[in-house]
Amino acid sequence: MREVVLVYLDRSGGLQKFVHDCKKYNDSKQSYAVYRFIISINPSDIAELDTTLGNYILHNPLQAAQIFQSVCFIAIKTLSLIEQLQTEAQISILLKPTHLPPLPSYILSLSAYPFNYTSQRFYMSEGIVIAMGTVTKYTQGARFLCTEETCPFSEGRFRCIRVHCPGATESATVRTDFVCSLCSSPLQEDMKFRVLGDKQIVEMIDAKILNALKGYSNDKSHFRMQAFTVFLR
Repeated sequence: MREVVLVYLDRSGGLQKFVHDCKKYNDSKQSYAVYRFIISINPSDIAELDTTLGNYILHNPLQAAQIFQSVCFIAIKTLSLIEQLQTEAQISILLKPTHLPPLPSYILSLSAYPFNYTSQRFYMSEGIVIAMGTVTKYTQGARFLCTEETCPFSEGRFRCIRVHCPGATESATVRTDFVCSLCSSPLQEDMKFRVLGDKQIVEMIDAKILNALKGYSNDKSHFRMQAFTVFLR
């Protein structure tokens, strides 16, 4: 599947954009614990190249992102795109689909019952924004060092890093109770390598509320509309 990923990136122009993004990181004077890349993908085009990879992207996007991560790391090292990069774990890949199959199973409807949305795959959702919060910062990645000076993980290498994953809370990335996996000593964050991003919280409500506001009746004496929260990162 790695070969298919490389072929797709080359044909779609994604490889050229990736090289351009790497150049911006390489030219920057700022030090990064995590290098974040957004890759646009067309599920239909990928499925035509390899059905297994296409299905993997649609239904296991977090695991599919790891395949792209491996390909991108090899490309960076082979072409010497980012001199500061040390480990594959420093690369964070966000897959951004151009569209999803027009099928009911890919539509997230919080007005339907039962709510069998247990998989961490892509869904489409349509709604009305009723409230928006201010744009704040969140931690995309951070580096930690062991507090025990004799431990190899106390050196200035990227052996202990935390990367934000979709659906994770802030405390999953930055906390004060992380311990070293080698000697169990406390870990301390190296603040100069913290990578920040923008976050906004949006309150939405299902688009079907429009029918209720127009006075449409569906022979139900009672109904309830519940807003849901969306995190935009």
